[in-house]
Amino acid sequence: MSEDPDVAAVAGLLEDDTARQILRETRTQPMRAATLSDRCGVSESTIYRRIEELQEQDLIEAQTRPDEDGHHYEVYRATLDRIVIDATDQGFVVEVAREESMSDRFTRLVEGM
Repeated sequence: MSEDPDVAAVAGLLEDDTARQILRETRTQPMRAATLSDRCGVSESTIYRRIEELQEQDLIEAQTRPDEDGHHYEVYRATLDRIVIDATDQGFVVEVAREESMSDRFTRLVEGM
């Protein structure tokens, strides 16, 4: 769970069709920006801008993959599991639940020993 997500930033991202589609597309499998561009029907520069905004809110993560020619490329995976917004007398409280990657789980396990 996020400690203090920016309510306006998260709401603004979820209001954007492209950001929502990126989250849906990368929920089940990591994807390259070019693939997301094709699936979302927008330019790669738009995809990269949305990815940057999603990363600022920890809703998506980049993973580096090796290429057959010895180079590497990045794929993107949604970390968002769910968002809960509670209305209180003081305003809104937002909880962002994220899926934890295998490496994060392993790190938490080792640090807990």
